[in-house]
Amino acid sequence: MDGARRTWRPAFTVDLGHVLGPISRGAGDPTASWDAGGLWRAFRTPAGTGTIRITAHPATGEITATAWGPAADWLLDRLPTLLGADDNPDQLVLPPGPLREVQRRNPGLRLGSTGLVMDSLIPTILEQKVTVTEAFRGWRYLLRHFGTPAPGPHPALRVIPSAAQWAAIPSWEWHKAGVDPKRSSTVLRAVRLAPHLEAAAAMNSQAAFARLTFVPGIGIWTAAETLQRSNGDADAVSVGDFHLANHVGYALTGRARSSDEQMLELLAPFAPHRHRVCRLIRLTGARAPRFGPRLAPNDHRHH
Repeated sequence: MDGARRTWRPAFTVDLGHVLGPISRGAGDPTASWDAGGLWRAFRTPAGTGTIRITAHPATGEITATAWGPAADWLLDRLPTLLGADDNPDQLVLPPGPLREVQRRNPGLRLGSTGLVMDSLIPTILEQKVTVTEAFRGWRYLLRHFGTPAPGPHPALRVIPSAAQWAAIPSWEWHKAGVDPKRSSTVLRAVRLAPHLEAAAAMNSQAAFARLTFVPGIGIWTAAETLQRSNGDADAVSVGDFHLANHVGYALTGRARSSDEQMLELLAPFAPHRHRVCRLIRLTGARAPRFGPRLAPNDHRHH
């Protein structure tokens, strides 16, 4: 099946793994598929459903993309934005040290923007207060049972449900997916306000945070994780993350344990690039020692 095509030669280095990795939810994500050439990704957009196949050609510096479905033109038009063309990583000037070195070694680390809030918000809600394994398992179940086949030749890809389709999922199916009532209720509140929340993709950081966190059940962590992907927000810090504060504190001070307040104090000099600095810290490999029990999985399917 032929699709619409676009070739784009960016004026900067693009590392598809760094840029597009955050919009994949694990190896079994039904909306995404990586292979040796690049990424397949299915989306629900204002223009309808669509699938895009993105491939990088390091020898020529070109990015090629093929898209299928009613949203094909919409996806191809947004290709540069998705790959970080609107990002400004050069504005972050770091002092000599490990962070500056990892920044130098990874020029392809840019923050892309999908322009789609619900696409990132719903899986982020499913990740609240549970292990990654639980969240990804629930996401796979819901997409395989209630998503729709993606346009194009990839046989396994699914498009996320529409707001109406999310709202129609029976309570027992959320239970089978291992999603507790608190998270499922938050999803249902969000989809009832989907057009209102989608408008946050065109807002500045402060207004977008206010728009998302107005919904009960959507806190700072959920808003940050969403806006990092939908808006390419370079300053959105995932406050409340189970490990992030300790990793940031360890990388910047050598301190094994840090609170969210201490993390924000350490990151303050890097504004408006605090999320970018967190990404760079992860690439340094610095990890705080772990203390106490790890977050234990809870299988809500059998309750």
